[in-house]
Amino acid sequence: MDTMRDRFAPVVTRLLDEDPRVAVVLAEVGKDAFAKARRRHPDRVINVGIREQLLVGAGAGLALTGMRPVVHTFASFLVERPFEQVKLDLGHQHTGAVLVSAYASYDWPCAGHTHMAPGDVALLDTLDGWTVHVPGHPDEAETLLRHAVAAGDDKVYVRLSLLANRRAYEVDGRGLRTVRQGRAGVVVAVGPLLDAVLAATEGLDVTVLYATTVRPFDAAALRRATETAGTDVVLVEPYLAGTSTAAVNEALSDLPHRVLGLGVGRRELRRYGTAEEHAAAHGLDAAGLRERIEAFAAVPARG
Repeated sequence: MDTMRDRFAPVVTRLLDEDPRVAVVLAEVGKDAFAKARRRHPDRVINVGIREQLLVGAGAGLALTGMRPVVHTFASFLVERPFEQVKLDLGHQHTGAVLVSAYASYDWPCAGHTHMAPGDVALLDTLDGWTVHVPGHPDEAETLLRHAVAAGDDKVYVRLSLLANRRAYEVDGRGLRTVRQGRAGVVVAVGPLLDAVLAATEGLDVTVLYATTVRPFDAAALRRATETAGTDVVLVEPYLAGTSTAAVNEALSDLPHRVLGLGVGRRELRRYGTAEEHAAAHGLDAAGLRERIEAFAAVPARG
C-alpha cells in the first residue's frame, strides 16, 4: 500500500491544474515530487529553501492576494519552528492556508527528536479557528486534502502519517463515525490508531468512534454515543496524550463523566527503534491499549 504522503503530491498537482487559486509552498522537503508541476506552474510552485518561518510567511502572503496556498514540510518544521508566523501571519491577519505535515509524532524515529512533533495539535489548540484533519489511510488523506483546499479561505491542518489502518472509511471532513457499538463506555480512535483500538477492544462491550477530523470536535456525535454506551470516554490519539480531553469535557459538561486520554507521552524516548516500538513504548499498541482501557472502565466482555 502506498503512503499518505505518496498521495499528497499527485492530489495537489491535480488541484494546481484544476484551480488557478491553488499554490504550493515548500521548504526543500518534497520538492522533487512537484518537479513536473513546477514546470507547468512555475509561478504557483514555490520552494523557499530551508527557511521554515519564510515558508509560512510566504503562504500567508499568497493568501492575502487571494490565492489558496498549500504549505508543506515535516510537522516539527511546519507547526513548532515557525509557530510565531502561524499565529501572526495566518491567525492575526485572518488569512487562511492549508498546512500539510509529514512524519509527525514518531513516524521516522531514526531522524531523532528534531523530527518528532507529538505536540503539534495541542499547539494549534492555543489558536482560534483551525480545522484539523488526521486521516488514518491514504484514501482518506486524498479525500481530506481535497476538502481542505476547497474549504474557502479557512485555516486547515492536515496531519499525514506513514502509519495507516488496513482499510479506509468514507470521510466527510466533519464528524465522528461509529465503527462498533457497545454499552459500557466509548472509545474514540483517532486516525491511524483505529486498527490498534479495534484489536484492543475485541470482545469488549464498548462503542468505538473513529475520528479523522478532530477540530472542530464532533461533540454531538459523542453525546449520542454516550446515550447508550455511558459516559466513560477513552481518547486514543496519535499525538500528545490528553490533547482532546478538554473538548470531551466541554461536550459532556452537564453530565457526570470520566475521561482517559491516551496518546504519546511527554517522556522523550532517546533510542531510535522503529515506529512500532515507539507505539508500544507509549502504550499505543493493542496490548497496551487493552490493559489501560480495561483498568479504567472495568469493561465487561460482550455477553
